[in-house]
Amino acid sequence: MPESSSVPSGSASVGGLQQSMSAGTVTSAEVTAFYLNRISRLNPALHAVITVNPKADEEARASDAARAQGRPRGPFEGIPVLVKDNIEVAGMPTTAGSPALLDAHGDERDAFIVARLRAAGAVIVGKANLSEWANFRSTHGTSGWSTLGGQTANPYALERNPSGSSSGSGAGVAAGLAPIAVGTETDGSIVCPSSACGVVGIKPTVGLVSRSGIVPISAAQDTAGPMARSVADAAALLSILAAADPDDPAVPLPPRETLNKSPSEDYPAYCDAGALRGARIGIWRAPSGKAGAAIAAVLDRAVARLCGQGAHVIDPVELPDAEKIGLPEVGALLVEFKHDIEAYLAGRPGCPHRTLADLIRFNERNAGLVLARFGHEVFERAEATSGDLADPDYRQLRAGATRLARLAVETPLVTHRLDAIVALTASPAWLTDYTLGDHDVFHTSGPAAVGGYPAVTLPFGSVWGLPVGVSFMGAKWSEPRLIALAYAFEQAAATPSAPAPLHVSTGMPPRLAATLAS
Repeated sequence: MPESSSVPSGSASVGGLQQSMSAGTVTSAEVTAFYLNRISRLNPALHAVITVNPKADEEARASDAARAQGRPRGPFEGIPVLVKDNIEVAGMPTTAGSPALLDAHGDERDAFIVARLRAAGAVIVGKANLSEWANFRSTHGTSGWSTLGGQTANPYALERNPSGSSSGSGAGVAAGLAPIAVGTETDGSIVCPSSACGVVGIKPTVGLVSRSGIVPISAAQDTAGPMARSVADAAALLSILAAADPDDPAVPLPPRETLNKSPSEDYPAYCDAGALRGARIGIWRAPSGKAGAAIAAVLDRAVARLCGQGAHVIDPVELPDAEKIGLPEVGALLVEFKHDIEAYLAGRPGCPHRTLADLIRFNERNAGLVLARFGHEVFERAEATSGDLADPDYRQLRAGATRLARLAVETPLVTHRLDAIVALTASPAWLTDYTLGDHDVFHTSGPAAVGGYPAVTLPFGSVWGLPVGVSFMGAKWSEPRLIALAYAFEQAAATPSAPAPLHVSTGMPPRLAATLAS
């Protein structure tokens, strides 16, 4: 792969793959072999995949057998999926990028959402690299870097950063290493990598998707979510991930009166190309206002598309005191991380580490490897807290962060009777820099992340040849409406230029190449 290149081909849709496999045009074994070959060729430059599933071929053949017997297990039968490496997958290590968890022997169990994927027929093709400990380790770390996985590169320009912490999930989908991936977010870790890598990401309402079996930062903000090349594919994956989990009491079924929800929501059914007609959309300009004329022009074009599709646009809207959310958020997260990571370690079979202090000592013993790029100041700050969720000082911090986030999001939603707030997701990918760390100019994830609100980001245009995403944010449990609006926005795009035929670059059979390119 050249030092700077356009995103490679490999943009098959989940729906297209399912149709082809159902028709017998291709098999899951062929599709899986294609993606495994692609990982083998491209991952040495991208470092997007930290571990390949040694049983992926076996899982694909089992999928083909189920289909041949007329008993496909679900809507993802035979579809390869990448899973972020802070999510437990039986038969594979779950490390959060750190060698501290290599000996934890927690690879005998599936996270709840992985069990859901298997039940739907998905083939787990591998684990995606990530910012080590989900980017909650250093005050000046570099997104996309982990001790075990190395530095994930942005497929649009290898010297650029993929953003974090679901960096491998975003880069993997963008580079066609899998058609879909699962990421996780505490604040920005789904939407920002999706924006930087030019893919679709859905950060669900906190409480829609189970966190069981996922290495935590904070139960108050953590959520898993889909990353894909289209809104429809992301919506299809969300339908699999979203389900009540008896082991995660924060994840009941959302209120039926809010969603008119059946036990298994069909989110792709909400994909409506006409959804923007008459929708009330507020434009949040403030965060990207300091980023310069080229960035402002992207938002102007997004507003023009919204208006062109018949939306009623209120431009701008203010999210009051949004800039104040970060201070109490960080203070609360430090306490929550110490509490939640120690609870997780206590339940991880065979884990040699039981406390955050143990992890700090491990890093110090292995400093030449683990601390070679940057330190673990966030670990040290978290260790200095009580780790007690009943601590009055902590409770004041969390209450303050939540109050500010709700004020920021709900004020414009209620005042202007909005269906959604739209903003640019984040600045384009910055140069990866191990000395200064990350230096993104802006991102807009904070209010939705801290308040637990949903957000959908999708690619819209580029600056300096790098992708820029647009986010749709809304009220809690409003995923159906946000998916509809994002889909309509996506479908209003001009027809993209056709990618180069895949068999030219892969040597794959033309029959399979034609299917995947469709």
